[in-house]
Amino acid sequence: MNKELTQTIASEVQIFQSIEQKENFLFLIGALLARVISLKKAAEVMQLEPTELLKILELMGIEFSYLGEEDVAIEN
Repeated sequence: MNKELTQTIASEVQIFQSIEQKENFLFLIGALLARVISLKKAAEVMQLEPTELLKILELMGIEFSYLGEEDVAIEN
């Protein structure tokens, strides 16, 4: 993806002020959902509390759980 396209996409994110914050947020969403990064680390990068980041994800309709599929099976 070229820089111009990523900036165009990021500019649509209304939550953060700067393009850099918006790009970081979009990147971190992907990393979170792929389980490459922890929620705590993603929140740290965005300079948020984990609960704040979870709330933002929830408001955007993005489901994220601390638990993996194996953990959910154990809980049930």
